[in-house]
Amino acid sequence: MSYLFPTYARWDVTIKEAKGSWVTDVNDTKYLDFISGIAVCNLGHANEDVTNAVQEQLTKYWHMSNLFHQPIQEEVAKLLVESSDGDAVFFCNSGAEANEAAIKLARKHTGKTKIVTFLQSFHGRTFATMSATGQEKIHQGYGPLLETFQYLPYNKLEELDELGNDVAAIMLEVVQGEGGVVPAEEAFIQKVSETCAKIGALLIIDEVQTGIGRTGKPFGYQHYGIKPDIITSAKGLGSGLPVGAMIGQKALIETFQAGSHGSTFGGNPIAMAAAKVTLTKIFEKEFLKEIEKKSHYLIEKLNSLVGKHPQVNEIRGKGLLVGIECKVQVSDLINQLREQKLLVLPAGPNVIRLLPPLTVSFEEIDLAAKTIASVFLTVDHSVRAH
Repeated sequence: MSYLFPTYARWDVTIKEAKGSWVTDVNDTKYLDFISGIAVCNLGHANEDVTNAVQEQLTKYWHMSNLFHQPIQEEVAKLLVESSDGDAVFFCNSGAEANEAAIKLARKHTGKTKIVTFLQSFHGRTFATMSATGQEKIHQGYGPLLETFQYLPYNKLEELDELGNDVAAIMLEVVQGEGGVVPAEEAFIQKVSETCAKIGALLIIDEVQTGIGRTGKPFGYQHYGIKPDIITSAKGLGSGLPVGAMIGQKALIETFQAGSHGSTFGGNPIAMAAAKVTLTKIFEKEFLKEIEKKSHYLIEKLNSLVGKHPQVNEIRGKGLLVGIECKVQVSDLINQLREQKLLVLPAGPNVIRLLPPLTVSFEEIDLAAKTIASVFLTVDHSVRAH
């Protein structure tokens, strides 16, 4: 009997330790981890520099109310601001909380309530962020959602022209991760940005999965030459410690004054210690260049080994967020990959999602690609058998 609510479809794997790109289960079986805690452990598991920073902070103090000044919060906020188009940061504990803060800020600042998001988006599981998410399966069973969200088709331009001045914000991911690893098209992103300017809406970019170097830039929106009003971040921000951040432009600071929003654990000093090291390492130019090289290498390898497979539609993504779209449901393939000691995720029923640590080696990429190719060979056999 478990004492936990069964809210997760857990695999029959129990991890006892992890290091770098590898995890080991209680049976001493080692797996190559191309999940990274769902784009969380961007520096790999148990990074020594992060470990040392956290241990040092543990000897000082663990928690202090946000009524007190905490210099480490300012240091982490400065790193985020210097590598984005924002000017101020609100710290919280997760991506959903960062998106909640963004939704509240947009509504309070504009005085409007409607927020436009996109079909197949994913923004979180709190009531507001669930309402913002454009997936029916996330909505089911909870009764009426917040009525102030409107969903448009992703990567389509026409319906943007129909939006009016009652829109507080347009909110989107530049790569829909949970929605199938679908990158935004350049023309679409430019049209969204222009529409926001035209109708007086804020532009919110959800970088929970694409941020902190995952796409080869500090934030994914930087591939598109736009300037968001609000950026949200979490996942890779703390190397596994729970931390989220909402980054906003200077014009928004007056709207979020004392008492307008808060979080008991937001900006926790232990999480900040992890975030400071994580950002310092990942935002180095050479580190980001290496991510781009690894991304090209991974996609080229996959294209050469499985790209022409009859059951593969497309291999796509940005940086080290890569999807293999298949003509068949991928749950069995993912199970087979796990049996071959490679951990990957789905992104919807037909897409295999790859999220290796940003520190993954070229040799580990080779091993993952060969393992994927070997499993697709079994798909060949099953197709011929039928």
